[in-house]
Formats: sequence, C-alpha cells, structure tokens
Amino acid sequence: MTTIEQHVDVDVPVRAAYDQWTQFEQFPQFMEGIESVTQIDDTHLRWVAEVAGTRREWDAEITEQHPDHRIAWRSTDGKTNAGVVTFHRLDDAKTRVAVQMDYDPEGITEKAGSVLGLDDRRVKGDMQRFKELIEKRGTPTDGWRGDVANPDDRA
Repeated sequence: MTTIEQHVDVDVPVRAAYDQWTQFEQFPQFMEGIESVTQIDDTHLRWVAEVAGTRREWDAEITEQHPDHRIAWRSTDGKTNAGVVTFHRLDDAKTRVAVQMDYDPEGITEKAGSVLGLDDRRVKGDMQRFKELIEKRGTPTDGWRGDVANPDDRA
C-alpha cells in the first residue's frame, strides 16, 4: 500500500473550498488523468481514469463527510484506494486543504511510478490546480452540505 499526503493553502473561506470539493463531477477540471466522476447518490461515485497509460474504472463510497471539515472515502471495487480530505480554517479568507490517500499500485508501470514519486507529484499538481480553480472562481459552483457519519459511529 502506498500513501500520499499533500496539502495546499487556498485564498478562499473554508466553506467555499469545501463546497467546491463536494462537486465531484467537476474533478476532471483539475485532476490529471481523471476522465469522469459520476455521482450515483449522496455517498456513491463511479470513477473513470487513465492511470499509468491504462484506463481504469472503479466505484467508491463516501464513508464519512462533515461540512467544512472532512470527506473520507474508500473504493468498493476496481482500483483499490481510500483516503480523506480535510479542510482547515487558517483565517476568514484562507483555508488549508489536505489530502491523505492510500492505494495499491498495480503492474510494473504504476509500481515504478510510485517508487519514483510520480504519483505524489501528480497529486501535488492536482492540489495546485484545485487552488487555481477555486481562487479564480472565488465562489464554488455549488455545494453539498449533508453529513455522513463514520460507520464506526453508526448504531
């Protein structure tokens, strides 16, 4: 399992950064290699991406989501991955967006890319492109403010 951790400080309030991040179907605008993200319902997504020159598809479930604080996910089939993105208020107009993602590199190309840090650089670039996108807009295109409890907290 490979872990990637990256963050970026964006010059927008935490609500704007969070609300834009909840617009999963717009991820191809700033995530390299992502062809599409289809939101099936409030907690299920279908991803299509090109990873190390190979087209991959997988389903993911949002396992925890708290407005302006965190979104956690895990794949339910296909490409094995899981992670969390957190939102940290730095001041009224500045937010730190932090991503921690775990995934299993598949095949020689992905494994080599992981060893060389290409995956880490890709995520760093994605975070920078997110910064540019939200700062240029100033406000999110929309936002989902629902709350999804951690499965361990559900009774």
